[in-house]
Amino acid sequence: MNTERLPSLRPPTNRFNTFWWAGYECTDQQNAFGNRVDFLPLTGHLDRLDDDYQDIANVNIRTVREGIRWSQVEQRAYVYDWSSVRHMLQRGNALGIQQIWDICHFGYPDDLTPLHPMFARRFAAICRAFVPVYRETYPDGPLIVTPINEVSFISWLGGDVCGTSPYCTKQGFEVKIGLIRAYIEGIAAMREIDPNIVVMTTEPLVNMVPPLNANRSEIVNAKRAHDNQYQAVDMLLGRLHPELGGRPDMVDIVGVNFYYNNQWELPSYQLLPWGNEGRDPRFRPLHQLFLEVYKRYRKPIVLSETSHPGIDRPAWTRMIARECVKARQAGIPLEGVCLYPIIDRPDWDQLTPWHRAGLWDAAPLGTDLAMGNVPGRHLYQPYAEALTEAQAMVG
Repeated sequence: MNTERLPSLRPPTNRFNTFWWAGYECTDQQNAFGNRVDFLPLTGHLDRLDDDYQDIANVNIRTVREGIRWSQVEQRAYVYDWSSVRHMLQRGNALGIQQIWDICHFGYPDDLTPLHPMFARRFAAICRAFVPVYRETYPDGPLIVTPINEVSFISWLGGDVCGTSPYCTKQGFEVKIGLIRAYIEGIAAMREIDPNIVVMTTEPLVNMVPPLNANRSEIVNAKRAHDNQYQAVDMLLGRLHPELGGRPDMVDIVGVNFYYNNQWELPSYQLLPWGNEGRDPRFRPLHQLFLEVYKRYRKPIVLSETSHPGIDRPAWTRMIARECVKARQAGIPLEGVCLYPIIDRPDWDQLTPWHRAGLWDAAPLGTDLAMGNVPGRHLYQPYAEALTEAQAMVG
């Protein structure tokens, strides 16, 4: 099937240092057992910051996604400790690494949930406080920020399946509304100080399909579920629930997160294999999903997270590169791809096993920070070779 070519609003820009980025797992959420996890120190990234940045520079990556870890910065209401963030900013600047910042990446202070009446106000306050901290190191140039990472996912995890705070069921949409209200107030607070803040969303990109030979009800239900993936960005843009204050200029870059398990059948939740070995007519190549997003929003796009665990990492990376080429050939302004996580990470809930999903595997597999053991870095060479090929294809 030929992909429709659309005239893009503008050609891909050079706002990012490199087309391929590195993403460091920075969740500081409460997991399914109510335990706080804090992955920047757990993976050793804070301790090995300079070495990690030198490692990615050696593979021609000079743009990264980082997170401030809201629960760590604000341990008392409206009292902020920016020391670790300042350190990261200063080292990024010194080493020529461009940082895109998440304010909230799956973690809130202990006394807050998205259902709390003060959640949006507190979030707007830390957003406002972050801008002058950033400008201490970078007085000029764009600040690219994701206020809240994956609203669609975290509202489901905390609002529907009790996987994190606020540990609810059947309240996913209410949690989503609370997060989006905070997101919008956070953007407004930052732009009061700096009108040129660049906002990049990072929402899951999925393909939900009805069964083969589905009846009308199954087709309608799958279409509704598929379209619901756009609720968060539609709210930010004022297309849905405009009373929240969304506007078309709230979003500058539409980031989408895509993994091997992002296509499935409803209501069985059976996955469509990412290689589509069975030639399932419901399977959609990634560039076609990009096209759907671009037609909807007509804004620049980035693949803000992607990876595959285990031995399929090289094949996945080559596939991503081929799909990026097709997307650009179709006129889609695709501006970057983030390999996330760039360093291996453990499971949120059990803290084992480690996923083996990074460009670098961590060693040992299991870590005891209290004893001073910092995970190592072991380059997975087949992934590195695939990345070199991918960079030659698109970059």
